[in-house]
Amino acid sequence: MTLEHNYKPRDWKVHPPVTDAERDAGNPRKPRQPMVPLSHTLSEITGPVYGHGALASGDDDLTRNAVRNGEPLGERIIVSGRVLDEDGRPLPDALIEIWQANAAGRYAHDGDGHDAPIDPNFMGTGRCVTDKDGRYRFTTIRPGSYPLPFGDNLWRPAHIHYSLFGPSFVSRLITQSYFPGDPLLEFDAMYNSIPDQGARDRLIATFDRHAGTPGFALGYVFDIVLRGRNATPLES
Repeated sequence: MTLEHNYKPRDWKVHPPVTDAERDAGNPRKPRQPMVPLSHTLSEITGPVYGHGALASGDDDLTRNAVRNGEPLGERIIVSGRVLDEDGRPLPDALIEIWQANAAGRYAHDGDGHDAPIDPNFMGTGRCVTDKDGRYRFTTIRPGSYPLPFGDNLWRPAHIHYSLFGPSFVSRLITQSYFPGDPLLEFDAMYNSIPDQGARDRLIATFDRHAGTPGFALGYVFDIVLRGRNATPLES
């Protein structure tokens, strides 16, 4: 079990609202009433953090962890960064899980009705644990955009979902990262539901040619802050 932490309240200026009419147009299960704040319990602020022992070699390489009979299709990328706490200190041993669409913009699950091809060699999920300096690294395929089932030809910008477990359940984070220069960001209700422009900018990974592998993959850096004034915004 981890040691107890004292956490400052979340700054909801940097997180999306619980309800948003435009963003929630295709989701009838969203809450209709404001959230009720509750005090943290001992079990929330002490952990335990779990799941690290289930990691297997290669879980952080999405271009290899589901290969059946060939290479996955699409542009190979490496996404890396650091996980920090609200005071800017690195968080070692944080469990990170990611999931994403394939290069054609389709997820590998039955609930995705997008008329795009499934890649039999790409599952679109991976996990890793941060090192002693809070660093993580995934090798994957750049995800494609996909259409929304409502609106005037609305498409979601390319993105990767992140789930993180920090030193306690209070630091739990589910978020998304986007790619620089994506023209669809201007029209994306989920991205634009975050009230603060600076917070929105923190969801855009930075292209870094030194973070990739020469001749193999381009590199993007996405640092994550769990809670605090500079927190990475929650996924709405």
